[in-house]
Amino acid sequence: MPGQIPHSVLFCCDHNAVRSPMAEGMMKKFYGRAAYIQSAGVKNDLEIDGFAVAVCQELGVELSRHRSRSFEEMQSWGDDLSSFDLVIALSPASQRQAIELTRHAHLDIEYWPVLDPTGLAEGREAVLQKYRETRDQIRARIIERFGDPTVP
Repeated sequence: MPGQIPHSVLFCCDHNAVRSPMAEGMMKKFYGRAAYIQSAGVKNDLEIDGFAVAVCQELGVELSRHRSRSFEEMQSWGDDLSSFDLVIALSPASQRQAIELTRHAHLDIEYWPVLDPTGLAEGREAVLQKYRETRDQIRARIIERFGDPTVP
């Protein structure tokens, strides 16, 4: 049974270059301005992944302007983790980091184990297929958790 959309959601993963930007982009596309949606990574040592951009574009989700950011940068820019109603961690490292950074705050942290598609295939089509699998896994979890998209 889908739950209500919280006022603010933070998606996080390891580098904020593949999984969490996909989730942020799809959430914004599916539900519009129903909530404040952001994403972050444990590190921000990578730019947005071109394959992530390509497979999200297939759904009409624009990621090419996404700029990767870490938890640390996010906080220095004024987005305090404790101000989010829900943090959804897409990797074990980001789950640990979110728990550590919010141990004195009362907020919900959910862990969605989502496969990191990087380095799992060779050749453009095989790589794109792995990224589509990750995208579709995230899309299914979002819809399962928050209900059918409200924005056409």
